[in-house]
Amino acid sequence: MPQTQSAKKALRQSEKKRAINYQYKKKMRDLVKNLRVLIKDRKKDQAEKILPDVYKAIDKAAKKDIIKKGNASRKKSRLTIAVNKTLKEKTETKKEVEKPKKEKK
Repeated sequence: MPQTQSAKKALRQSEKKRAINYQYKKKMRDLVKNLRVLIKDRKKDQAEKILPDVYKAIDKAAKKDIIKKGNASRKKSRLTIAVNKTLKEKTETKKEVEKPKKEKK
């Protein structure tokens, strides 16, 4: 345990910061998990709606130095690619079902 008054204050401050950082990180993780579940279930509309909230949480975590700027950028990029890939697969599946191709002999 800290002995001096300044060390005690530093401990109190670090505990407060840790709690706040945990909240930002937890919110970010939960939103990313929810988005990944929506992508897995191929729920296009809901995934598109939640994406700006995920971006916001990631950007806030980066701004508060909870995660690094490059890490935030990489997360956003990979999530966007995953959402777009899901949307692309969903539209391709619809096209194949609607218009089957005829084979020529």
